[in-house]
Amino acid sequence: MRQVQSEEVRHRLLRMIEERPGLTQREAAVELGISVGKVNYCLRALVDRGYVKLGNFRRSPDKRKYRYWLTPSGIEEKTRITVHFLRRKLDEYERLKREIDMLMAEVGGTGASPERPRESR
Repeated sequence: MRQVQSEEVRHRLLRMIEERPGLTQREAAVELGISVGKVNYCLRALVDRGYVKLGNFRRSPDKRKYRYWLTPSGIEEKTRITVHFLRRKLDEYERLKREIDMLMAEVGGTGASPERPRESR
């Protein structure tokens, strides 16, 4: 479970960097619901693996501000994780759908009629 959570954080962080290279670690921490230290740890790992490159904002008066962007291998990693994540979510969806269908059949046999939610397609 811990690996799944870690992969999800990595996936979300890669997406955030791709969409907003000027993102601060504090902003990422708030959006991800984790500590700034954990974001720093994750970013350092992504940089060490060559998935993310970082540099200072040249025009910023605060030279401590960094800009993050995905490297070509970072884009590949994000795509790989996205495919894996999508497969897992589709499997979860199918399992839930089967369980809902079984429960609906079970309730249907009792004469109760719960409203079935509309599928969004």
